[in-house]
Amino acid sequence: MDIRGTDHSLLRRLQVQVGDRLEQSLQARSLQGQPALSAEDTDALKADLAHQVVDDYARDLAERGVGTLSWEESQDLVQGLKNRLYGAGSLADLLRDESIEEIDINGWQNVFVDYSSGVRTRVAPVYESNEELIEHIQTLAAHEGLSGRAFDSANPHVNFRVGSARVQAVMAVTTAPVVSIRLHHRHMRYSLKDLVAGGTIDQPLADFFSAAVRAKRNIIIGGETSAGKTVLLRALAAEIEPDERLITIERALELGLEDDEDTHPDIVPMEERLPNAEGEGAVPMRELLMVTKRMRPDRVIVGEVLGDEILVMLNAMMNGNDGSLSTIHANSSEGIVENIVSYAIQAPERLPRAGAISMIANGLDFLVFVKRFRGGGQQRRVVHSVREVVGYDGELLKTNEIFKPGPTGMAVRDLPVGINRIEALREVGYRDQGETDRWA
Repeated sequence: MDIRGTDHSLLRRLQVQVGDRLEQSLQARSLQGQPALSAEDTDALKADLAHQVVDDYARDLAERGVGTLSWEESQDLVQGLKNRLYGAGSLADLLRDESIEEIDINGWQNVFVDYSSGVRTRVAPVYESNEELIEHIQTLAAHEGLSGRAFDSANPHVNFRVGSARVQAVMAVTTAPVVSIRLHHRHMRYSLKDLVAGGTIDQPLADFFSAAVRAKRNIIIGGETSAGKTVLLRALAAEIEPDERLITIERALELGLEDDEDTHPDIVPMEERLPNAEGEGAVPMRELLMVTKRMRPDRVIVGEVLGDEILVMLNAMMNGNDGSLSTIHANSSEGIVENIVSYAIQAPERLPRAGAISMIANGLDFLVFVKRFRGGGQQRRVVHSVREVVGYDGELLKTNEIFKPGPTGMAVRDLPVGINRIEALREVGYRDQGETDRWA
């Protein structure tokens, strides 16, 4: 019995039975004066009760002579119950599928997935109604992440994470609830070597990126949705020495750098907190960035810039917080700058364009643009361009495209264009493509 085809009404009935038995068990412990169960022990009790309930259901079917459950069907029911009790519910199977990159739910009946191969297909519904879909998203939003988030008519959109998957849900302003999920499987480590093997970058660009990170250059990665910005950021972060203290700031935790304790033993993940029902208690990314100034980070990594926090980040870069990494949405290499400027001039400081350009010129070192090519049921993600920020003239930012799009779309070194920061890169062992042995 594939969980995607499971009888959801049956699962709900069995879930109620598990809940009733759990409540009875906890009440009995309390009356007997026994200590409260830990969260881990409670989950273990739920698992035992799930097995009991499914066994009783199978026995009842047999006694009434209306059917039997195979061992595989019983195990699928138990797993479905576990998913509902302390997992991602009916979504769990899709979230665990390592071949899936995106999940889109346009109302409960319409579920689409994007596979890593580039194929997009429609799959069976994982809910039985829009009401069940909304209820489940409400439960996940309230309990996942570092702080609970509301999802109702007063809060018609919510952004949170389930494990390492990023979830964006919308209701009330659409004809049906809409959920978009971007999967980042945390156990999958990304390195520059992996990106070379996968055809995202070539070895000369990998060498450049490694040196730029080790030389503590400030880098921002731009690209469209699903272009591979987060994957590249993870690969760059893997080049950071283990003895450096990192602070990551995100709207919803998804980078998962803290999961690799060998590579990043000294790391502080921080997540934006939204206001409560009374409109209080909000801690925006902008404020978190300011907090980091007194936490002695060697580097600050901002998962994604989407607003006026860019100004605080540029300030941090200008004031000695070198080696910062971040991502931003952009449609082109040149568009990265325009998006940064747009966010900066909308900040409370109301900085003029010339002031924003000045901050970019003094704070950022390299602008990286990633691109996804799709067609024929396949897809490729490549680093398309790398620009070095070399100065500014009034409202014009000056950049040199040191790696430009090659014949396949992948960025290749444009040797006639020099690298202004070459000395800083040489100090960490970088040798530019085409350099002679006199630098050896």
